[in-house]
Amino acid sequence: MSGFARLTGEFDRWADAGLTATLWWRDDDAVAPTEALDRLIDVAAGTPLTLAVIPALAEPALAARLAGQEQIAAVQHGLAHRNHETVGKKAELGGSRPAAEVVADLAVGFARLATLFAGQFRPMLVPPWNRIAPAVVPALPRLGLTALSTARPRPVRQPCPGLVQVNTHVDPIDWHGTRGFIGADETIEMFCRHLADRREGRVDRDEPTGLLTHHLVHDAGLWQFLPRLVETVAAHRAARFLAAAEACA
Repeated sequence: MSGFARLTGEFDRWADAGLTATLWWRDDDAVAPTEALDRLIDVAAGTPLTLAVIPALAEPALAARLAGQEQIAAVQHGLAHRNHETVGKKAELGGSRPAAEVVADLAVGFARLATLFAGQFRPMLVPPWNRIAPAVVPALPRLGLTALSTARPRPVRQPCPGLVQVNTHVDPIDWHGTRGFIGADETIEMFCRHLADRREGRVDRDEPTGLLTHHLVHDAGLWQFLPRLVETVAAHRAARFLAAAEACA
C-alpha cells in the first residue's frame, strides 16, 4: 500500500470508530517575509498554520506580510534562538541559567510579539530545540502564556495549572544526516503511528497529531510532499487540521 493510501486507511479507521483524526501544523523559525514563507502559505492553501516566531529577530515586515491571514497564528519561539548550554544538547531555555533569568528573557519576547502581531499572536511558547528546563514551566502562566509546545506525545495535558501542552510528533527533516526530506513513506509512517496510538489509547487521544516543519530549509522533496498531504487531509470526512487555539482547547 502506498504511503498516502496508508494514511487514508488510518483516517478510515477513525471514521469507522465515529471519531475525527485531528492534526495541527507548526512551522518554526519565522523572522521575515521570504520566498520560502510565501511558498509555505501557498502550499497550505488556507490550512491553519502556527508560525513559531523568534521575537528578538522578528521584523515588522513579517507582521505586515501576515496581516489579514486569519488562518495563521504567530506564537513565541523563545527569545533569540540562542544556545546557552555549555555541555550537552542545545537549549535556549535550559537549566544552565537561573530560571528567573530565562523567565525574564521570555517576558521580553512575549511583550514584543504581542505588540508586533496584535490579533494574530497566540500565547503559546515553542522552546528552541524543543527543550525547556522543568523549573521554568510553572512560571509561564504568570507571563500570560497559556500553552507550551515541544515534541513527542505529551505525558500530561497540563504540566502546571493554567498551561496546556500540545506537541509535535512528525518531523520530516533528517536533521542528523542529510538535513533533507526523509521521504514520504517514512513521514507517513510517523503520522500513522501516532494516529493509531491515539485511536487505540496508547497515548492521549485528545492531543492532535502535530506536524513540524521549517520553511527556510525545505528541499524539493518536502515541498512536493506537503501539498499532497494537505489535499489528503482535506479530502477525508474524518480528518482535519486545527488552528492553534483549537489545538489547545
